[in-house]
Amino acid sequence: MKLKDYQHASLDTLKAYLEEARIIGPGEAYKKITEKPEVAARLRGYPAKYTPVKTLPNTPYVCLRLPTGGGKTILAAHSIAVATDAWVEKDFPLVLWLVPTNTIRSQTAEALKNPRHPYRKALDEAFGGRVRIFDIGDFTQIKPHDLRSNLCVVVGTIQTLRVTNTDGRKVYAHNEEMEPHFSAIPPQAPGLERTEKANIKFSFANLMHLHQPLVIMDEAHKAGSKLSQEVYERINPTALIEFTATPKGFNNLLHSVTAQELKDEEMIKMPVVLDEAETWQGAVNSAILKRAELQEHAERDRDGYIRPIVLFQAQKKGEEVTVEVLKQHLIDNENIDSNKIAVATGAQRELDGINLFKPDCPIEYVITIEALKEGWDCSFAYIFCSVANIRSSTDAEQLLGRVLRMPYAQKRKEKALNKSYAKLVSKHFSEAAHSLRDKLVDMGFEENEAEDNIEAEQLGLDDGLFGRQPRPRPTMKVEIQASQEEASKMNAAVPSKVQVTYDENGKTHVEVKGFLKPQEADKLISYTPESLKPKLQQSINEHHAKYQHEIPPSQKGETFTLPRLMAYVQGELVFGDPDILMEQHEWSLADHPARLEASEFNIVDTTNTFEIDLDGNRVTIGAADTAEQLTMNVEVDDWTPTSLVQWLDRKIRTPWLSQAELLAWLGDVVTYLTRDRELSLSQLMRCKFILARKLSEKIHGFRQAEREKVFQESLFGSEARVEVSFDHGFTFFDEMYDGVPKYRGSYRFKKHFMGPDDVPAFDSKKVNGEEEQCAFMIDSHPRVKYWTRNVSRHPNSFSLPTSTDRFYPDFVAVLNDDRFLVVEYKGKDRTPEESRDSREKNLIGKQWEKASDGKAVFVMATIEKGNPQEIRIVIDSALR
Repeated sequence: MKLKDYQHASLDTLKAYLEEARIIGPGEAYKKITEKPEVAARLRGYPAKYTPVKTLPNTPYVCLRLPTGGGKTILAAHSIAVATDAWVEKDFPLVLWLVPTNTIRSQTAEALKNPRHPYRKALDEAFGGRVRIFDIGDFTQIKPHDLRSNLCVVVGTIQTLRVTNTDGRKVYAHNEEMEPHFSAIPPQAPGLERTEKANIKFSFANLMHLHQPLVIMDEAHKAGSKLSQEVYERINPTALIEFTATPKGFNNLLHSVTAQELKDEEMIKMPVVLDEAETWQGAVNSAILKRAELQEHAERDRDGYIRPIVLFQAQKKGEEVTVEVLKQHLIDNENIDSNKIAVATGAQRELDGINLFKPDCPIEYVITIEALKEGWDCSFAYIFCSVANIRSSTDAEQLLGRVLRMPYAQKRKEKALNKSYAKLVSKHFSEAAHSLRDKLVDMGFEENEAEDNIEAEQLGLDDGLFGRQPRPRPTMKVEIQASQEEASKMNAAVPSKVQVTYDENGKTHVEVKGFLKPQEADKLISYTPESLKPKLQQSINEHHAKYQHEIPPSQKGETFTLPRLMAYVQGELVFGDPDILMEQHEWSLADHPARLEASEFNIVDTTNTFEIDLDGNRVTIGAADTAEQLTMNVEVDDWTPTSLVQWLDRKIRTPWLSQAELLAWLGDVVTYLTRDRELSLSQLMRCKFILARKLSEKIHGFRQAEREKVFQESLFGSEARVEVSFDHGFTFFDEMYDGVPKYRGSYRFKKHFMGPDDVPAFDSKKVNGEEEQCAFMIDSHPRVKYWTRNVSRHPNSFSLPTSTDRFYPDFVAVLNDDRFLVVEYKGKDRTPEESRDSREKNLIGKQWEKASDGKAVFVMATIEKGNPQEIRIVIDSALR
């Protein structure tokens, strides 16, 4: 399973933290990493304070936050390899994987044992297939040779270990079957629990304490008690990595993923479209009708089979709408075939053994009361319908989470299949909206994310949600004579803007909120009965003519294209992107020195420790004791230069270096270290993880130098030939930022390309922040025809290359003379690193402007606090 960008970012932050912790300690490393601007921005609203396990101050203890649907378990599997290389520094560590319940324990262990499951594949790939998985109840099956030669993962629950009195708990009890693990341990070994005769207990807990497991903790917000801390002290972990959607104050939060990132990566169906009914029967009927509508969309969508499912939450026994009442209502009053209904409660388990994803499965409705079976996951669940008050339900958020997962983690062509749906019983829409928002927050969404991702089913109802100022949209209403069947077809034409209703008097009412693009109007007309087309077309034309000045360019069907920067390389015109330029650039690792000098890497061997001098930082690691020897897979007799080179090759290998080239270079490095610098092979073997990291950094440094070289030569060199291409350009169009959070401030922009209601949100959370002021200035500039926010990292956005990556200027605009204006905003209070970055961006922006032959203008705008007029001056100067 290919990881998503947000998952890679989470692992990168974890890796950076653990590498820093190895040098400066866990607490200082946490402070250093969380103070980085990009990390600090993610943690805004959470206390960035590090609290260690009291008796284990040198044990890294951090938490990664992912909202529901973010793939915490696959990330946990990948984090084991990251922690192994960056901190544990053993070829095959011992891992204790803790989950909140026995049900999830068995499901996780089963998945990790399955060689075809993505979780297991991640481990097999990282550890060469040498992986053993154990349920904590089977700990006596762990043998010493397993620990020496395999990654061993023990899956258990925190409850198994979390007790005040350990008497009677198998994991703490003396067990003769465990003796082989302790036969070579000195009797005086510290920290181990002992029998009444003062002998070392042959227990699972002592085995953990001896081998210092890497602890993976799922649902970490439930593990903050004093007893949990005592568990950690007993098992003596080498590091603790926690995962949760809803961190508490005691979780040392290191990285936080937003719901928007999950949505951008097509992991979840958002927004949640909310509809409320005054009666439970009305909510049920609405859910059934929505399922039928979604089924029609699914049959038109050919990207994989989908059968939309309704998830009903019934009330408990003794209340009005029990499971039995609801099921009978579906059969008797809604004419639902009983074969299409499954009941999933503690007593009735009608989903057991059923594969809901199979096309021949008849189930379309699932009724439950509380949480479904833990770990239940069916992405065909689209509609959550609760006949109870979800605000008072402790299970609604888990049930709601079941309908958020996107089928096949892939956006559908039918837009209705990219949303999830909630049908609630409420007397007031705002009450239902706030209840739904609160449940999304309980699932790990930020409050503003939750509000931005709740949409009203009925047109117009969402204008006043959550205290936002209503922005009235022009509405067209027309009455025509159409049958109920004809009205239904028209309703499906443009469901996001058009609502067609059929009344008791046989009249059809067509209501259009906002404006129809030409293709939308054509589609609606095509679904209209022939005799009624002229009247509807005339009404649409009159509506658009009346509000012509309010229709944004994109809704008129307009587009514009910014050209892409190109460069000639070896006579071929290619994208001016460093990765592509590097494909045309020949370089060899052999051209770079195969040496590590003492200032970069040095080892001082003392009696009890190794001290590694790494770029001026002292890293201290304990000398291998008896327990360490037991877990090493390379025996001293097998320590040879060749085995070290081969091990380094496996750790450092990259897709852009041939293995032969890398092996030769590594061989020269090892020869230099052992022969010329006289470092012993045994020292290098014991420090091989840090050596691998240092050599990997060095190789990446060589490659970056080559990237900068080819970047400069191809785009700025004396023989560089640079052009722009509109054929390969970046086209801006209506709905290109569909799903991106929108600006909700009080200012109503007049010239935004997609209209004032579709301005992408600014990066700054401050009201009237600097970027917002820059937008005000662009919007009010007399020479700007229209403009848009250029969303960073969005696949549709305009970008320019840099030597390290690419950058996305903040704003793009079309001028009255049809030239393009691109504005990158930078404040003046920047760090030296940011200043260098800004200089490079300005250089490449100006090179793009020059290559456009007068068709485009690039501006690097800065602003002094309280003086937004400075932006106007810079833009005016550039447009002369």
